[in-house]
Amino acid sequence: MDNNNHETGRAQLEIHLGQQLNALLSASHALHVKTAAVFDPNLQPAAFLLVRWLLSYGPSSATSLAESLAMDRSSVSRLVAQLKKAGYVHSEPDPHDRRGVVLSVTDLGRDKAVLAMNEKGAEFYDRISDWDDSSLEAFIQMLKRFNGL
Repeated sequence: MDNNNHETGRAQLEIHLGQQLNALLSASHALHVKTAAVFDPNLQPAAFLLVRWLLSYGPSSATSLAESLAMDRSSVSRLVAQLKKAGYVHSEPDPHDRRGVVLSVTDLGRDKAVLAMNEKGAEFYDRISDWDDSSLEAFIQMLKRFNGL
């Protein structure tokens, strides 16, 4: 009987964990959408995802972007066209394959992305601002363990 109570208790804990993970993922998505609107409210949030990827990993082909972000190539092409038109991304011939192009972020794109990401960071810092260092360190360690790091 005691083992059954343990299993029931464990199942309830796992349900609560799932609820909290869902809340985290939902909040993260909402914050991404809000941050993307700070970057440019006229673009889809996925466009900001492309800019962030280019900022993090450097110049890339549209094909590599699509593969890395698990997006459809036609969607990436459409978003890149919008980003280029807005002046956030530019393309140049691929030095390894003159038939292809390499995309990179312009200074304007970088400046607007940094502004948006700073606002996103402020939201996260707000949530932990009253945590003491030991609570924050414990949270970091638990996340590392959960993420398999």
